[in-house]
Amino acid sequence: MQIKRIFLFIFSFLFVGSVCLVAISDDENRDRKNIRENINTLRLLRMTQALDLTEEQAANIFPAITRIEREKREIYKEIGQKIKELRLILAKEKPEEQEIESVIEDLKRLRNAVQSKDKELEKIIEENLTLVQKAKYFVFAVDFYRGLREKVDRARRLQQKSDDRGKRIKK
Repeated sequence: MQIKRIFLFIFSFLFVGSVCLVAISDDENRDRKNIRENINTLRLLRMTQALDLTEEQAANIFPAITRIEREKREIYKEIGQKIKELRLILAKEKPEEQEIESVIEDLKRLRNAVQSKDKELEKIIEENLTLVQKAKYFVFAVDFYRGLREKVDRARRLQQKSDDRGKRIKK
C-alpha cells in the first residue's frame, strides 16, 4: 500500500513538468516539443542505465511511458483550457454558479483521467521491473526531475542576467 502511494506521488511529480511545457505560440510550441522529446529521450536512456534494464524490459516499458506521457500532456492541455475558462467566468461581475460547477466537474474528470494514467503506468512498472529496479526507479525519478528542474532554473537565471545586461547596454 505504501509503495502505491509513493508511485502515485512520483508519477504526479514526474508529469507536472509536462504542464509547464504547454505551447504559447507556434515557434515556442515547436521548440518546446523538441525540448520535450530530447528530455524524454535523455530520461529513457538514463533510466535504462540507472535501472539496468534488459532489452525486453525496455521494449515493454518505453512505448508505454511514451504513450502515457503523450496522453497526459493532452489532458494537461485540457486542464489549462478549463482553468482559463474558469478565470473568465470568475472575472464576470456576476459569475453563474452553474457555469462554475460545470467547469469544476470537468476539472475533476480530467484530474481523475490523469490519476488513471498514473495507475496505468504504475501497473506497467509493477509488471516489468524487479523489486530492486522498482526501488531504483523511485530514486531515479526523483533525482532526474530534481536535476532537470535545477538546470531549467539555472538556465532561466542566466537568461535573465543576459537580458538585464542587454537592457543596460541599450541604455
